[in-house]
Amino acid sequence: MGKKKSSHPKKIILFGATGSIGESTLKIIQHFPDYFQLVGISAHKKSEALLEISERFQVPALALTDKASCESIRSKLTPEKTLYQGENALNDLIEATEADLLVVAIVGARALKPTLKAIELGMDIALANKELLVLGGAFVTRAISQAKVRLLPIDSEHNAIFQCLQGYERKDLKSIVLTASGGACRDLPLDQLSTVSPEQAQQHPNWSMGAKITVDSATMANKGLELIEARWLFDLRSDQLKVVVHPESLVHSFVEWIDGSVLAQLSPPSMTFAIQHCLFYPEKQPSPKPSIDFSQSFSLNFHTPDLKRYPCLELAYHALENEPRGGAIYNAANEIAVQRFLKGAIRFTDIPHLIERALAETRASQINDLESLIQLDQETRSRTAEITPRKIR
Repeated sequence: MGKKKSSHPKKIILFGATGSIGESTLKIIQHFPDYFQLVGISAHKKSEALLEISERFQVPALALTDKASCESIRSKLTPEKTLYQGENALNDLIEATEADLLVVAIVGARALKPTLKAIELGMDIALANKELLVLGGAFVTRAISQAKVRLLPIDSEHNAIFQCLQGYERKDLKSIVLTASGGACRDLPLDQLSTVSPEQAQQHPNWSMGAKITVDSATMANKGLELIEARWLFDLRSDQLKVVVHPESLVHSFVEWIDGSVLAQLSPPSMTFAIQHCLFYPEKQPSPKPSIDFSQSFSLNFHTPDLKRYPCLELAYHALENEPRGGAIYNAANEIAVQRFLKGAIRFTDIPHLIERALAETRASQINDLESLIQLDQETRSRTAEITPRKIR
């Protein structure tokens, strides 16, 4: 039997309402209309889709970060709706909208400042943005601690770890093991990786995700980002962070304890399970989707990742040795490299070379505050964008 709902629906702001995580979040909210009230939503360019969502869920506050995209819907907005636009739209939405929970379902570093503002205002954070902690983990975790709010991980791997840690002492933790599907190119011969097209890299065998994160899965940069994220989420050393390839994507992570026991969390490869867990936490409700059917036979396979196939994973460990600088450089260089790959400007195998060059060549700098971290992020992006394919081959 489900728990009794609170007397008032939980007020939610959803960054990235038109993306894949956003769509899954909307499905959960729609399935439990008495439990949640969507009070703010954002998108980058998909103005018509954002307007449709606002009408379907009666959302009063909208934000579009691409100012030019606002023109197509401005005349369609009813008087009770407010549209925030441009570079500061997310921050404006947070400051003007009262909410209990912010769901961060956009990729990239642009969510950092508005999320910190949400924390300052007392909102819990459901996080589906790897870059937020990879770039600003030290600042986000400090803000969470000071504001005494919750940081709830939506990424399936971190959500699995979060669930497995419940009720145990952290001092008894030996290590965590993140599982990885291996991505779209996991079975391709190594000598063919250099010819992988953007279309090929986006053909994920298990998950339906956006272009950038699907390419990250193919290079396993996503798992590198998750290692750095886990370091901040769970306050772990790099030697406590492990990765294993698990093609079926049913086991989302393992937790190893000092007494030799291992806990795992399993669910089908759908983000709705982790999202529902975060939206209702610490309560639970019956899922609208079927879980694993143990009356049917199936296999679970695991193997160590080949670092020749996934050099981005090894580079993440190098980045961890130089935190908080390393994560910021790794994230920024990867974002630019993936953008260039998706545009056809560089090869698939050039992506790790750009990250490696950025980690090796970005000048040393002291990270004393958020502004210096953002400056390092911008510097890394500029340098990575200027490296020519000839130089990285």
